[in-house]
Amino acid sequence: MSGIAAKLQHKRDKSHGIGSNSRAVKYLNQDFEALRQSCLERGQLFQDDCFEALPSSLGYEELGPNSYKVRGITWKRPRELCSNPQFIVENATRTDICQGALGDCWLLAAIASLTLNKQVLSRVVPHDQSFEDDYAGIFHFEFWQFGEWVDVVVDDRLPTKDGELLFVHSAESSEFWSALLEKAYAKINGCYEALSGGSTTEGFEDFTGGIAERHELSKADPHLFNIIKKALDRGSLLGCSIDITSASDSEAVTYRKLVKGHAYSVTGAEQVKYRGDTEQLIRIRNPWGQVEWNGAWSDKSSEWRYVSDDDRRRLTKRCEDGEFWMSFSDFLRQYSRLEICNLTPDALTGDEFKKWAESEFEETWRRGVSAGGCRNFPNSFWMNPQFVIKLEEVDDDHDDGEEGCTFIVGLMQKNKRRMRKMGQDTETIGFAIYELPEEYSGQRQVHLKKNFFTRNSSAARSETFINLREVCNHFCLPPGEYLIIPSTFEPNKNGDFYLRVFSEKQAAFQEIDDPVECHVEQIVIDEDDISDRFKRLFGQLSGHDVEISAFELQKILNRVVTKRKDIKTSGFSLTTCRNMINLLDKDGSGKLGLVEFKILWTKIEKFLEVYKERDTDQSGCMSSSEMRLAVEDSGFSLNSPLHQIIVARYSDKNLTIDFDNFVCSMIRLETLFNVFKTLDKNGSGNIEIGFMEWLELVML
Repeated sequence: MSGIAAKLQHKRDKSHGIGSNSRAVKYLNQDFEALRQSCLERGQLFQDDCFEALPSSLGYEELGPNSYKVRGITWKRPRELCSNPQFIVENATRTDICQGALGDCWLLAAIASLTLNKQVLSRVVPHDQSFEDDYAGIFHFEFWQFGEWVDVVVDDRLPTKDGELLFVHSAESSEFWSALLEKAYAKINGCYEALSGGSTTEGFEDFTGGIAERHELSKADPHLFNIIKKALDRGSLLGCSIDITSASDSEAVTYRKLVKGHAYSVTGAEQVKYRGDTEQLIRIRNPWGQVEWNGAWSDKSSEWRYVSDDDRRRLTKRCEDGEFWMSFSDFLRQYSRLEICNLTPDALTGDEFKKWAESEFEETWRRGVSAGGCRNFPNSFWMNPQFVIKLEEVDDDHDDGEEGCTFIVGLMQKNKRRMRKMGQDTETIGFAIYELPEEYSGQRQVHLKKNFFTRNSSAARSETFINLREVCNHFCLPPGEYLIIPSTFEPNKNGDFYLRVFSEKQAAFQEIDDPVECHVEQIVIDEDDISDRFKRLFGQLSGHDVEISAFELQKILNRVVTKRKDIKTSGFSLTTCRNMINLLDKDGSGKLGLVEFKILWTKIEKFLEVYKERDTDQSGCMSSSEMRLAVEDSGFSLNSPLHQIIVARYSDKNLTIDFDNFVCSMIRLETLFNVFKTLDKNGSGNIEIGFMEWLELVML
């Protein structure tokens, strides 16, 4: 219940703007200003008890407490490493990021690109911090995490070995913003080792809130150079890498001084006049701060002699700083992949830029309810969360004369890097897109069932199902309404996900689900309608007070169901029997009279009929997908969160529901609907109750 309450509170906070860049969530409820002020008043330097200077903050395996790699590591503050430490020397630049003993070049390439956009940088790295004014050993940074901005506080104790910073460092030994930024990012992901290995797009997105796309350079878009140039002009972040063919290739240096399996930043794109022709050039940065391409257009190559003096002065910097130029044709041959992070509308200022329209949703995959797996599993695929996008306006400029609507879909699984040290890893995820038939047009309260997906093929889908944090693809489809189904590859994989769409034009995008309604037919019975045989039976069962208590009801029902071989049941609990009496006890006696007992018996017979009909494999119990349809047959329409609660509360470890739990859940639902209807005097859909009234109701 506390988890549900937390989810509701999270939604309310977001609706009030908490989590926006201007109102970032305080990670672990640590308030930077309050903590700094407290330290200043006490005359003490901040020590972060949420990310301590201990081996556990370094890692769990290769950097774990028992690893030889952590021997000799000490945590030191910048003032212990140099006499005059600076947060940022002059301006933050790409040379401030040099890789240390951690395999997080993907992250450092993203940080290097970040320095090219001062507006974006200032969101992540608040510049009003220093080792002088109001210094208290505390710093803070802001990261985008799955739809919200989070403010992360760290102390300035950094891991060192032999008096040198162990991980990321600046080429300027007195500068520490990049090392502290890396520490804050390690904190939000659990430890430093959690940062090993990743895609530059992940860093791009966490620093911008943007959405990233990948281009395979072996089949490059014919307009890719212009795409790169436009992306750089928009302040987009770009990274590239060379695939490895074996483990021994990782970070192997080619004879052209390019590093395989290593993340680079793309920092420039220019055209120059060269020997009477136009040459397209790409500028790339190695986050190591050294090891540069030595082919054509490298720092000391002869090609620079044949360009104008102005171009040569403007573009060349002949030193080993990790940054170099190469021709675009060599770029396509040498590199395998390009990643571009498209920025959110609020990250782009000025009317000269076209901005994406953005929509987003947070949802969950839960075993037995909404984790249906991919289309290979037709019996459960329909249970996945469903979203509709309505594309009405076509693009201003369309290729080959065909009108279409461009949009990007990004499906991201949440918090998996943070869970690495608990042994969890990313699931294999993807999505399918279906054209919505006209009969469903405009309907938003209808969760499509199995029949729709077995009869219709997808209009588009993610390029692949893959075990990355995010799957992202670019689409151009004709105007219309489309259903987007995100899923894990296999069913019954729990996970939280974040789905968003960037569209070139405004597009309506929303989750669809069944409405929450009760259509249970009221059973009206007079005593005259009851047969003499049933009356005699009731007389025998009810005893001298001619009423049936919860204890008597339990004995009666269990005597009946234990004789049946076609249903599985562990017997009705006393709680279930009390719920039955609460539903039908009109006079408040806590017992059932003749008519009330006849109504209950009729209900149970109906439940048995539904149960057997939906138990399609005749196993004697229902799977969670069968249960979902049985709930509808019993007269209820529920949305996915309510189905999730039912499965969590009434299923066993195999996600199956036996007969007594099925009956209990249906009785409980009907009681709740009836109570709400009684209190909702004017039918407004809202009720107001006091604390004691609420306690009395939920304790029923």
